[in-house]
Amino acid sequence: MKIGCCASLDQAVMLQEAGFDFLEVPVVSLMGENQQQVNERIKAYQDSPLPVEVCNILLPGSLKVTGNQVDQQALDTYLAKMLPRVKEIGADTVVFGSGGARTYPTDFSAGEAHRQIVHFLQMVAWYAESLELTMVIEPLNREESNAINTVLEATALAEEVNHPSIKVLADFYHMQKEQEPLTNIAKADRWIRHIHVADSNRFAPGTGSYPYHDLREQLESIDYHQRLSIECQWKDMEAEAAEANRFLHEIF
Repeated sequence: MKIGCCASLDQAVMLQEAGFDFLEVPVVSLMGENQQQVNERIKAYQDSPLPVEVCNILLPGSLKVTGNQVDQQALDTYLAKMLPRVKEIGADTVVFGSGGARTYPTDFSAGEAHRQIVHFLQMVAWYAESLELTMVIEPLNREESNAINTVLEATALAEEVNHPSIKVLADFYHMQKEQEPLTNIAKADRWIRHIHVADSNRFAPGTGSYPYHDLREQLESIDYHQRLSIECQWKDMEAEAAEANRFLHEIF
């Protein structure tokens, strides 16, 4: 299994030396004030000593997917501009977390929010297919979003959209936070295409009490051997990175 890390480009050398296989970077980091700035950022990612294979934070929080402030034209324009940049830097997977963008107002219809999310995923699928990208739906705990809180909810959405470019991410931290059974990974089975991990209190893997062997068992049950990214709060990234990587290689 490839082990990667959600990080910034200036941490790539350190993470390469720590033994990681790839970087996961924000889609929003590919935005720029002008085309020259965008080109420079794309070139910097292309030249990264650690390949960029996954992009997260698909949308800025101000670009709403749900609620009364949704601007479909703005969403379409953004996807048409940003997803080709994802492809250009070498990534093939995009994470749809974006809690701020998908959280809907408390007085808004949950059913309408669901319909809006399905419509957005269909928009993404159209662009993703032409670019040979996969978008994975990331469940978030209820403190970060009121939409899509479990792996099974994400899987039901993927099934409803029913497009080969739309899959699901299982995030160990959010599953533990929501007390979601890890056995839901096995239930999601063929829809799982990416994994995020952290440990207790969202610190580095291996520093807490999360049941990593149980996670491994569930991933083995669906024959998952693709990618896994650390997404955590580091106390001292440079000091902890190599040990976290070693811990994950021992587990997986």
